[in-house]
Amino acid sequence: MKGLIFKAAALIAVMIFSGCTPEPAPDAPIPTTAAVAEQAIEEARASGGFKVSGTALLDANGNTFVMRGINHPHAWFKDKDDTALEAIAAAGANCVRLVLANGIQWEKDSVENINKLTDKCRELKMTAIVEVHDGTGNDDPEVLGKIADYWIEVKDALIGRENWVILNIANEWSGSWGKDKQWADAYIGVIPKLREAGIKNTIMVDAAGWGQYGECVATEGRRVLASDELGNTMFSIHMYGSAGKSKGSIKKNIDGALEQGLCLCIGEFGYKHSDGDVKEDFIMEYCEKTGTGYLGWSWKGNGGGVEYLDIAEEWDGSVLSGDWGEVLINGVNGIKATSKPCTVFDSSK
Repeated sequence: MKGLIFKAAALIAVMIFSGCTPEPAPDAPIPTTAAVAEQAIEEARASGGFKVSGTALLDANGNTFVMRGINHPHAWFKDKDDTALEAIAAAGANCVRLVLANGIQWEKDSVENINKLTDKCRELKMTAIVEVHDGTGNDDPEVLGKIADYWIEVKDALIGRENWVILNIANEWSGSWGKDKQWADAYIGVIPKLREAGIKNTIMVDAAGWGQYGECVATEGRRVLASDELGNTMFSIHMYGSAGKSKGSIKKNIDGALEQGLCLCIGEFGYKHSDGDVKEDFIMEYCEKTGTGYLGWSWKGNGGGVEYLDIAEEWDGSVLSGDWGEVLINGVNGIKATSKPCTVFDSSK
């Protein structure tokens, strides 16, 4: 989530929360042939997990999966997990992004904690996207390295769950804008280590600039993707008052990634924020037009002056916020109108 929120989170932790074909080289032509697409479909089926193919994310059945989801702040509200996840599923979400912690700032999540969460997601037929929040806005590659070490430590919560668990390594690591190479080099340093440890889940990488500097994905994303021996890395841009401030900015950020043949989702967005108004209707409209996934921030629990980002006014979803929750869930291009469940949960597929 945007920088000010997470700075507040560090001070009042319990009050606040905040489809890619492998390239042989960064500058090589982007493969777009039907044969390449068919190969990716077969790889997805053979791997038993998600697989990025060009700009699409394929599920384990080889079918395109477009994220329509919501962020849930598990790290700060563990006692609300079951209630929130059931309500998020009832709202029509086909995926949920789970805020976890590796112990740097908040209580460390164990393999057992993670399995309980992702098992619940599977029961509710939602894809789980797991992320560590402790490095939010941090520019130190060592912090990203520690987060990668954490995922290797808890890899038993990932291995064998590739068909419904996606690994979003670190929430908004790198708060800087304009340091594209530094951002890319840090991820290029950790992705091979995750693969060497046997982690085969689709990897998601947040943009720099507290998630809002989408230009780094366009300029360096293919190099990051090339560092993944499985070619199974996608990207996430967060949209608040910078990346999501206008139709032009939204289009530039999304098109910049897609034109590079990269798989993208909007991992967080709201309808307004401390850095300005957000064109949430257009974000959803353009994501629907381009087949780009989106996940709204966040179900409930925001504090420190950004309570307006709560999607639900009650944890059980019985009351949605009028300006945000109703639009995200019941809008023309909202979750209920556009969400399609992952076919791995349908035994007939």
